Amino acid sequence: MLQMPSKQPISAGIVIVAAGRGERAGSSKEGPKQYRMIGGKPVIVHTLENFMTWEAATEIVVVIHPDDEALYARAFRHIISATPIETVHGGATRQQSVLAGLRYLKDKHISHVLIHDAVRPFFDHALLDRIAESLDAGAPAVLPAIPVIDTLKRADNTGTVLTTVSREHLYAAQTPQSFAFDKILEAHEKAAASGRSDFTDDASIAEWMGIPVTIVEGTNDNVKLTVKNDIAMADGKLSASLLPDVRTGNGYDVHQLVAGDGVTLCGVFIPHDQKLKGHSDADVALHALTDALLATCGAGDIGDHFPPSDPQWKGAPSRIFIEHAARIVRERGGTIMNADVSLIAEAPKIGPHRDAMRAKLSDYLGIDIERCSVKATTNEAIGFVGRREGIAAIATATVVYRGRK
Repeated sequence: MLQMPSKQPISAGIVIVAAGRGERAGSSKEGPKQYRMIGGKPVIVHTLENFMTWEAATEIVVVIHPDDEALYARAFRHIISATPIETVHGGATRQQSVLAGLRYLKDKHISHVLIHDAVRPFFDHALLDRIAESLDAGAPAVLPAIPVIDTLKRADNTGTVLTTVSREHLYAAQTPQSFAFDKILEAHEKAAASGRSDFTDDASIAEWMGIPVTIVEGTNDNVKLTVKNDIAMADGKLSASLLPDVRTGNGYDVHQLVAGDGVTLCGVFIPHDQKLKGHSDADVALHALTDALLATCGAGDIGDHFPPSDPQWKGAPSRIFIEHAARIVRERGGTIMNADVSLIAEAPKIGPHRDAMRAKLSDYLGIDIERCSVKATTNEAIGFVGRREGIAAIATATVVYRGRK
């Protein structure tokens, strides 16, 4: 908790604005720029991790676009947080999105709020502490900013320079912009009621309401990722400072075939005149891949986490096992890069179901389908597989763990 001069505790809520479309960054299969990968994780995850590890943060709300539910859910799989993190849908403008976040926090007993752009991942705790100190001293509004150092020109519509603008007392505004909660909520509500939607940041709304804004020293690293090149440079910056830590895990499993009505492989049920015998749903493919993932961080095998002697796993869907393994990998700093499963069976035919299986793996692991591979082969009528007594699976997982400087 932060302390006011009166020694009354205050609580800091965080609004992270992540509803933008980011047109200037160009289109990408990864989605808007807040979901693009830098240093092995989405931009928004780097931003959230900085706030999650700041001891003064008590409530975090992320304002997302209604179309980005799946993108956010996939990004959130990278996150382990003791601080509550909630989401709300934003509006057509940044101003409307901020107001949605503030309204969510209204009943959360928040005395102060920090409002931050999701695509500014390179702030640090020292900046947050400077902001906190200014709030602690009683400032109703705090703006991190850096002095303008470039020469500024004013030009006409043709691009002809009209004059040189003095840099004296000019600052470039950054986020998080921070406020006494009740004051900024009232300011935003009044701006919305008046029909004003042209404010470019929250400090300008505070200025419009007559709320004094105090500048604290920003940081040159706290840049907003705006265009495609910004994202490439951010990825290079993070990647260059780390040693690669790429690990490969292998898994093998086999289950007996008995009389039945079908088998489940990679989460897909295939009608068949046999079924796989096992304590869970006997999905031999997911069991092998679970072991492969656990192997990348030395976390034992599937039997250590889900003992076959435990009755609660009788008939359980194996997606529980694979998602548990993926969560362990992420908790230990891993990013799953590739999953490859080879099925060894005489029947049923795997080919017609391969893409459905890959889609299931993509969903379970939170990675692109192009990173998921499913292959099949027979055993040429040799051995227990050849006699249709069982199905075997071999799986390989490739995981990149956060490197060391």
